[in-house]
Amino acid sequence: MKKLEIIIRPERLDDLKAILNECDAHGLMITNIMGYGIQRGHKREYNGIDFGGNLLPKVKVETIVSDEISEEIINLVIDKINTGTYGDGKIFIYDVADAVRIRTGERGVDAL
Repeated sequence: MKKLEIIIRPERLDDLKAILNECDAHGLMITNIMGYGIQRGHKREYNGIDFGGNLLPKVKVETIVSDEISEEIINLVIDKINTGTYGDGKIFIYDVADAVRIRTGERGVDAL
């Protein structure tokens, strides 16, 4: 199993949810976050005075999927979420040792 932590622009969230539904990813968690990458966000200036504001709004979507589905999701995100400009986001991929569904005691992929 893999945990995909996908950080994207907020306006691309519906596209990402459609990708996850298309790939039968059964659950996700969404968090509104703020941050910046290599570009350090964008600065807000007024009359030459820096007002900071370099933290950009982003959305972090976390999901746990089987190994087979993870590569398909990654490729679809790269193809469909990409705008070709800075700030499109990142995908972090983690190995998941196990998962347990508390209600039934199911483990592994069955718990997803």
